[in-house]
Amino acid sequence: MQIHPTIAGLRAALADAGRVAFVPTMGNLHDGHIALMRQARSQADVVVASIFVNRLQFGPKEDFDKYPRTFENDCARLRDAGVDILFAPDEQEMYPTPQRYHVEPDTAHITILEGAVRPGHFGGVATVVLKLFNIVQPDVALFGKKDYQQLMVLRNMVRELALPIEVIPGETIRAGDGLALSSRNGYLSAAERAEAPRLYRQLERIRSRIVAGERDFLRLETEAVAELAAHGWQPDYIAIRRRADLQAAAGSDPLVVLGAARLGSTRLIDNLEI
Repeated sequence: MQIHPTIAGLRAALADAGRVAFVPTMGNLHDGHIALMRQARSQADVVVASIFVNRLQFGPKEDFDKYPRTFENDCARLRDAGVDILFAPDEQEMYPTPQRYHVEPDTAHITILEGAVRPGHFGGVATVVLKLFNIVQPDVALFGKKDYQQLMVLRNMVRELALPIEVIPGETIRAGDGLALSSRNGYLSAAERAEAPRLYRQLERIRSRIVAGERDFLRLETEAVAELAAHGWQPDYIAIRRRADLQAAAGSDPLVVLGAARLGSTRLIDNLEI
């Protein structure tokens, strides 16, 4: 696996690469990331991954400084997964001057759910991903469904800016007890890790009841929030939305149920399509 810390070096390596699949990450890789790498392997001649902890998408009280940096272990996992090229820039390479030009996603898509809790987050994500797309110039890019709202925002950005890139979703990878794999799961204490699958179970309960015909979405959401709070969680939202744009669900729209809550000092998110 080639490792390139500079844009110039990466572009030179990709000059005659053929079809390129790209998986951007912030490192601290888990099996969900590796599943995306293996999925990318089936999509292209060359698989490029990136590791860059993007300051722009962290709020002032979020965990940028303590976000785990596990570069050597990440490189070993990427090699084992068959990644051809790793782009690993530092902040000076990505932002040699202050980033004054930013992507501003549709307000309707970034003031709800995660965007309501983390203002500015999706603008930071979209800005760095567009910059990475311009650097790598991939044919396809892969993102996990666990970050469902992020996937929607990035798909819309690619479509509306007419980028010649196919965005391919990857299924959420879970532990045996249902907990969605996340880089932040490592923050959980042993007791919190035992409690953490409750979020998934509440989403699964909602999905089962909707499949069975339940249509009082507000009651389902309220019950799930109360159940989490009763077990020491601090819920941000449980929401049943239509998949296409995460707006209020109606009629026979394909649905997704999304949840986010803090357990101790760790914030967990998850979703299930219905």
